[in-house]
Amino acid sequence: MVDVDLSQPPFSLLDDEGKDHVRRGMDLAYFERHDIIVETGQAGEYVYVIHKGEVAELDPTLPSSMSRIGHYTAGDLFGAISILNGKSRYRFQAEQECLCYLMPKALFKTLCKEYPEFSQFFRQSLAHKARLLTEKRAEGGVTMAGFMLARVSECMRAPLLLPANADIDKAVRTLSDSHADSLLVEASGRTGMVTKTDLLNAIVLSQRPVTTALADIAQYTLVTVRPAQYLFEALVGMTRHKVTRVVVVDDKQVVGVVELTDVLSYFSSRSYVVSLQVEQANDLTELAAASHRTPELVSALMAQGVKLRFAMDLLAALNGRIMSKAWEFTIDAAHQQDSCMMVMGSEGRGEQILKTDQDNGLILADDADWPAVQDDMQRLTSTLIELGYPPCPGNIMVSNPDWVATVSEWKGRIARWASARDGDSLMKLAIMLDSHGVAGNPSLLESVREELFERCSRDELLLSYFARTALRFSTPLTLFGSLKKPQHGIDIKKGGIFPIVHGVRTLALERRIHATSTFERLDALAEDGRLNRRFADDLGEALALFSELRLKRQLDDLANDGTDDQQERSNRVVVQELSSLERDLLREALHIVKDFKQRLSHRYHLEYS
Repeated sequence: MVDVDLSQPPFSLLDDEGKDHVRRGMDLAYFERHDIIVETGQAGEYVYVIHKGEVAELDPTLPSSMSRIGHYTAGDLFGAISILNGKSRYRFQAEQECLCYLMPKALFKTLCKEYPEFSQFFRQSLAHKARLLTEKRAEGGVTMAGFMLARVSECMRAPLLLPANADIDKAVRTLSDSHADSLLVEASGRTGMVTKTDLLNAIVLSQRPVTTALADIAQYTLVTVRPAQYLFEALVGMTRHKVTRVVVVDDKQVVGVVELTDVLSYFSSRSYVVSLQVEQANDLTELAAASHRTPELVSALMAQGVKLRFAMDLLAALNGRIMSKAWEFTIDAAHQQDSCMMVMGSEGRGEQILKTDQDNGLILADDADWPAVQDDMQRLTSTLIELGYPPCPGNIMVSNPDWVATVSEWKGRIARWASARDGDSLMKLAIMLDSHGVAGNPSLLESVREELFERCSRDELLLSYFARTALRFSTPLTLFGSLKKPQHGIDIKKGGIFPIVHGVRTLALERRIHATSTFERLDALAEDGRLNRRFADDLGEALALFSELRLKRQLDDLANDGTDDQQERSNRVVVQELSSLERDLLREALHIVKDFKQRLSHRYHLEYS
């Protein structure tokens, strides 16, 4: 019996009995440097797991300078596809002395037959492989299955329904008997909600008699979810819409209610109370205390294996609420409808998990009367700094008069940027394209962004200039398709994240897609037919993988004091420190980026520029 590590996928997909079969059925073989382990066209006889040494994957049909298409090191496996396909498409050759574990074909086929997940591992797309990696990282507390895959139906309460002519007296007695905080009423074909707070306000503040009909005090604007939706999405919805309960609707029928306390109880970690602390903050001191707990929340989400896109959604909603409340505490209510505070960059796209530099601006209505706007914006910037959002090195902040303007002035700037097409102008167009309103009147921003689409979406020359930036940084793959391995790490932001984000942003501009999230843009591009669904999904998984690898580095750096190069270091991933599966995923994801850049180059004729 050989002593082989079976803790990594795909072997972690086996049960103890399956792993025992692997250990008993494997052998150990030695190969000299330059030995051909598997030849092109050879029938697959073994799955090889490298214990020590390095193996090159070669395509003999290509010139020798281009034939090296893959590279495998300790912990990597190869040969499985040769068994599944009947013969090897490529040559596998030892680059130095190697020790490999050998799993015979018969044992491999038996495992594939008895363990479907093991078999699927070798046939799946990047999206499925990334899910396996996420599941493996889940540990302790609420697991990925319990956290990410829990459905609304598992946590909802049966709805308390009363007729529209029921009165306040009846409602109070019903809530008391059922120990609930809210009930629903049916009135004129509409469903409304009445909470304990609504009842208290009606009796104490409005001095209504207890015989008042519930239809007169019910709230009819409800946030709804479906039973099959993820419970995590219900939490995101509550945070985004500033409510503490959602109504569950199935085929237009009300079937339940989910309260925030139910969700927080289900997700038992204390970290999730951050959302509640933000909502309950009554001043800047309390808001700052809640805001500074978000890194703790991020760490908990990652430790428990929550899918990154879900974590991004929650943190984006949470950051939006923090900024909105900071606005409410700092800015006079009289200016709320005449202005809109927008966030841009990764915050505007909802893709920034840990707080980074402020990227924000202000849009004023053309008839706004706000003489002290600049003083108020300076106070707002200082407030956000206190809440943990550092100032922007490029000074893209509401405290900078260049990022405060009326609707007409913003539209004029967009026209000038679109006409100029220089680097600075294209950068500002990209920033505005990602902008998202977090406070004030969002219709002002919608008007400005509509002007941007109108000016730019049909301008082929501008789109070509705009797309070119996505090709600015090289993909960190060698000429032979394997990962580059500099000691200081590869820059995952430049090499992986930025080409996807900006390339998708370009396509979204052309197709007039108003979503700001890269993931939502990919969904819309697939629905629109601009991207193949499978390719769009793989781009999304590649972006999630890059972001997660970057986030792990950022979390590691949190314990260190800030240094001038900390942000640069946090973008770098040291390939040598990754697991075998992570290296495999990273290599595959970067090839997807390379393919995407080639498609952009062809679509916008960048090969001729």
